[in-house]
Amino acid sequence: MTTFPSLVRSSTASGAVRYRFGDPLVDRYLEFVAGRARPNTLRATAFDLKTFFSVVAKDPLEVTPADVFEFLAEQRGDRTVVRISDGESGLSARTVARRLSSVSGFYAYAIARGDVGVPKNPVPRGLSTRREGGTRKSRLAPLVRVPRTLPTILSPAEGDQLLAALRTYRDRAMVAAMLFGGLRRCEVLGLRFADIQVADRRVFIVEGKGGHHRMVPIANCFFDALGDYLRQERPVAASTDRVFVVLKGPRRGEPLSSEGLDEILDGARRRAGLQRATCHQLRHTCLTRLREAGMALEAVQAQAGHVSIESTRVYLHLTNDWLAEEYRRAAALIDADTKAVAEMIAAQQLGVAR
Repeated sequence: MTTFPSLVRSSTASGAVRYRFGDPLVDRYLEFVAGRARPNTLRATAFDLKTFFSVVAKDPLEVTPADVFEFLAEQRGDRTVVRISDGESGLSARTVARRLSSVSGFYAYAIARGDVGVPKNPVPRGLSTRREGGTRKSRLAPLVRVPRTLPTILSPAEGDQLLAALRTYRDRAMVAAMLFGGLRRCEVLGLRFADIQVADRRVFIVEGKGGHHRMVPIANCFFDALGDYLRQERPVAASTDRVFVVLKGPRRGEPLSSEGLDEILDGARRRAGLQRATCHQLRHTCLTRLREAGMALEAVQAQAGHVSIESTRVYLHLTNDWLAEEYRRAAALIDADTKAVAEMIAAQQLGVAR
């Protein structure tokens, strides 16, 4: 017997991870999320709900908007102590906004059911703002303002250091898929043998974000490391068709988990003496370098698997070199136009003088 919100993790017969709280409504919602979302989304939702109900300490049906604001204040922490990096305190605004979204999603589900007595979502959509003179604006200000920050990337030298610190061909292939192909962590771990197209130097992404499929070209170094891994390291007795599996221990031959990949990357980062090297930073590094090399923004969007090109536009502003070059090009045109106008005025004045 568990006490809400005690989170219990289990696995189905097929190996899929499931989460339960002991509250019937919350557990049904997590089953609903599991049927429509990726494992990472399910895990994040479960832990977000656990955090919320641990802080609020109420029955889910008794939560009010006041409780949501108290939770928000608790998550932002002591406002007198801020981080130098972003001027924020407590958790990052992006994390807090995601947690509120998870809670709002749960109550939207409860309302849609219509049989649990939740008349209104306790998570406000935002705060109403007014123009000067007292007229109401049509839009709402968000509860949490998430700053638009530029992704962190690795320099070419740091990328080489990280690759040199990896200990197996398997690890090099996984890192190469992110660093040179821009794959997400879940996409690397989701690769199956049927997805690998060696002749075309491409991989087929089936388990992309949002369930979208795409075909992605990757550099030869990925396929070279992959071939060495399959020939020399992958257990022959492995029964899964997932490409990347555990090489040692009691789970030898089973699909590698996201925690396992993070542990591999953390170890390589420490050995290489790097301050940064997460899976997402490797992906950002790849997409940035492609844009730097002149790849069209639409092509970068396709490589990244972004549904909206607005998500890709951040790579227009990641490097000083790109901005400086664009500025020099525009400044040269402006300078040329200014000189032409000056010469025309001088010629006119010379004609009048004569």
